[in-house]
Amino acid sequence: MNPNDKKLVMVGLVICVIIAILAPFIASSNPDGLEKSAEQVGTADESGIYESPFPDYIIPAFGENQFSGIVALIVGVLITLGLGYVIAEILKRRNPPEASE
Repeated sequence: MNPNDKKLVMVGLVICVIIAILAPFIASSNPDGLEKSAEQVGTADESGIYESPFPDYIIPAFGENQFSGIVALIVGVLITLGLGYVIAEILKRRNPPEASE
């Protein structure tokens, strides 16, 4: 990876973390349309197929506060970016660029 690409990746990572830090402060406290519809129909309390690692975008061990939301968002961003990087590396190794002659 050339230095310009590394700078771009770092800037993108910083932007993602900034958004994750600001999101709990600007997010609506009202439920979204899907959640509101589920409450009206009476299915909101039914359990799903699996349990989310960060239910309601918080880390349960930290309680229901903005700090917990920030940590959950940052961890989620890092996991997502890490998985994307790993998948990109696997695909790059499977299909190496052809050498120019």
